[in-house]
Amino acid sequence: MLLDFNSEKPIYLQLAETLEDDILKGIFEEETQIPSTTEISMNFKINPATAGKGVNLLVDEGILYKKRGVGMFVCSDAKGKIFEKRKKAFYNNYIVALLSEAEKLKISKNEIIDMIGKERSKT
Repeated sequence: MLLDFNSEKPIYLQLAETLEDDILKGIFEEETQIPSTTEISMNFKINPATAGKGVNLLVDEGILYKKRGVGMFVCSDAKGKIFEKRKKAFYNNYIVALLSEAEKLKISKNEIIDMIGKERSKT
């Protein structure tokens, strides 16, 4: 897990996204415990309240849940929720902007598809 302290994105959001990434990568499997907010704050040298805010954001989204007196755990459907959340963000942040710009430039749907195909063939 890495946090960028020079980024304009708040640390708690970076932490939440990093935890999501770790869930998607299988570092934290569904129904397993994640490190405590104290451990997270010590590892990243951040305020425990900041760590708590990032973790609680994921609790509010149904990605993590609390077991009182035990700690935080990954929900059984966490990966699916993260995928759906990120797909919606991808659509809103990239596709809508792409289509808006394409409309201004009079780029057709087929031209966009051709551009994507051309770029994909490079990889």
